[in-house]
Amino acid sequence: METDIFSQETKVLTEVKEKKESGDSSHDDFSKLVDHYGKLLRTTKKIIKLSDKNEQRLNQLKSEAQETNEQLEGMSAQLSKFLSPQLYDSIFTGSRNGTRVSRRKKLTVFFSDLCGFTNYVESMESEDVTDLLNLYLETMTNIALEYGATIDKYIGDGIMLFFGDPETKGVREDALQCVNMALEMLRELDNLSDQWAKYGLRDQLQMRIGIDTGFATVGNFGSESRLDYTAIGAAVNRASRLETAADNGSIYISEDTYNLIKDSVNAEAMPPIFLKGIGEFNARKVIDSRLTNTVSMELGDRNVSFVLESLTPEQLNAVANSLGKALDEVKSYKGS
Repeated sequence: METDIFSQETKVLTEVKEKKESGDSSHDDFSKLVDHYGKLLRTTKKIIKLSDKNEQRLNQLKSEAQETNEQLEGMSAQLSKFLSPQLYDSIFTGSRNGTRVSRRKKLTVFFSDLCGFTNYVESMESEDVTDLLNLYLETMTNIALEYGATIDKYIGDGIMLFFGDPETKGVREDALQCVNMALEMLRELDNLSDQWAKYGLRDQLQMRIGIDTGFATVGNFGSESRLDYTAIGAAVNRASRLETAADNGSIYISEDTYNLIKDSVNAEAMPPIFLKGIGEFNARKVIDSRLTNTVSMELGDRNVSFVLESLTPEQLNAVANSLGKALDEVKSYKGS
């Protein structure tokens, strides 16, 4: 039943009106009316005051909630830098939780290393070493993310990553993406020469890369208080050993990886190589990808490359315009 908080005042007003109309009103009636309306005024003021307090509290709670959300967003943004994007998304969408679970999956595993990096930087200031290493890792990480790799860890100047978990495009496509990514990394490393020079490095740094495809156990390992999302198993060991055995500036892949993508890459067979802890092992050295359209230019002792598939239409137009202008300048210079 709906309650009218002004029912008594309404009743008094009605009675007074009726007595006034009948000519039977008195001073007491009007006094009674004044008293009730005084009470009504006090009640109304209390309601308004309470309403104002509630509104202030609601505004305060809204402000506190907004501040808390901003803090959580900031913490989330910071946390995302310590996790691969795929793992970060799976945690925050609820598809993966913080428990010690693992599963066996077929992965393509990648290891890379900067050849002789430690010797190069022994005489450098620690700040310069930090800047140079971060420049290298930032460049390679951006390429890895473009191809959909899951970044497992950085090991000094080394990188471990894999394809196949938590997201996969299929075993063959994962392997092909990994090899094409490795080829682009080698090309981009050549393009970093000018920036290496700023740190006093006269010689071009080179990478070694090892890739293998096989079953591995992937998931959360560690304690209840500290977990590490990673992959372990024979495929991980073989990829690491292949990277160690690879020539400077080359990509070594296992026969298992090659058999998946042999119609899409050019790779030369090599005599069996000895891998520590594994023994003799058949591997191939990747030459190039048959599916990748690449434009390369030799500039003195440097080679600048563009992977056309990785460029947007705007970037393709910019490259075409720049190359056209450069060609005109060269022709003009040769004719002078």
